[in-house]
Amino acid sequence: MWRNSDGKASQILLENEIILAYHTNMPKILELDDIDRSILRIIQNDATRSIQDIADEVGLSNNPCWRRLKRMEENGVIKRRAAIIDADKVGLAATVFVMVRTKRHDTKWLATFAKGVRKLPEIIECHRMSGDIDYLLKVKVRDISHYDAVYQRLISLVPELGDVSSAFSMERLKEGTAIDPQIF
Repeated sequence: MWRNSDGKASQILLENEIILAYHTNMPKILELDDIDRSILRIIQNDATRSIQDIADEVGLSNNPCWRRLKRMEENGVIKRRAAIIDADKVGLAATVFVMVRTKRHDTKWLATFAKGVRKLPEIIECHRMSGDIDYLLKVKVRDISHYDAVYQRLISLVPELGDVSSAFSMERLKEGTAIDPQIF
């Protein structure tokens, strides 16, 4: 590995394959104050609230409140605003965690796996893991037969999955999408 004059790690090519491609610089973290954190807490709870409502609650006038929201959106702190659907009320009462172990770790297989996972809307999260499990999928389905259909589609899209095991959630003890600003 060698470093550029700016201190970033560079790519090393060996027989036209990228062996190393990363930057040592961490992403810039936006500094947030207590008002920013209050704004984030409010919009995570209800993104439909007006600027006026938010400004009143945090003790600002409209323009400074709007500028803070805009800055957090432009800097990627606020990725998007979305509605949260109650999966149970739309018939997707079962949550399945799928653990995948693979013997293949090459970029071609990973690209095929990622493409296959993206094609299946029931897979709502996919994580590459450390430890014994290579990938962890979170799947929302109606029931066991619906999960089996998802599983069959997944194995048809992704060859050489390796060991796949599933665990159905018996009870949801905590669920959320909000990140409490108190922890950052």
